[in-house]
Amino acid sequence: MRLELPSLRVAGALVGGALLAACGGGEDASTPAIEEINGLKTPAAFSQIADDGERAAALFAEMSKVMLHPRCANCHPREGGPTQGDAMAPHNPPVVRAAGMGAAGMECSTCHGGANVEFASMTGSIPGAQPWLLAPQSMGWAGASVAELCTQIKDTDRNGGRSLDDLVKHNGRDHLVNWAWHPGEGREGAPGDQETFGALTAAWVEAGGHCPA
Repeated sequence: MRLELPSLRVAGALVGGALLAACGGGEDASTPAIEEINGLKTPAAFSQIADDGERAAALFAEMSKVMLHPRCANCHPREGGPTQGDAMAPHNPPVVRAAGMGAAGMECSTCHGGANVEFASMTGSIPGAQPWLLAPQSMGWAGASVAELCTQIKDTDRNGGRSLDDLVKHNGRDHLVNWAWHPGEGREGAPGDQETFGALTAAWVEAGGHCPA
């Protein structure tokens, strides 16, 4: 299903706001824009790519560093239940996918609460958010190529029914997306931060939402 581009004014405003924040509020136009935050490039790093298609493809490739990172991909499996850890090992204890919050007796909320909880006697924590849940199988993408992921994320049948405008808001504001940078004791966060990820999404949409080859 082909998606129509959202208002470029909205997407541009989000990108502009993120870049102004990165440049200290934009008070000094001569201040170089920050091109990388915590291992994730900002839209400014791609501003010299003149061709919209090439720039959009490069922007999405950078976005994929977050979406394919274990902090996101563990809850977006293509088959079976969730995985865990940087090695993306099968969830322990074993759980299976089911409608809603999990199979009877294996609901996500049995172990996962509304926030991360540190272990009392060892290093580590149980992840949590409100609500904590597995992505639907239609949104499973762990192990996908960057090109496959891009095609999928634009398909409303496989992205939760979201328009491109919705994706900008989801990536930049959703609480479960935000968890990827606040995963609790014993876990490495995704590269960058949610503001940068949201700005990359907006810049990708503004450039036409094209996918890498």
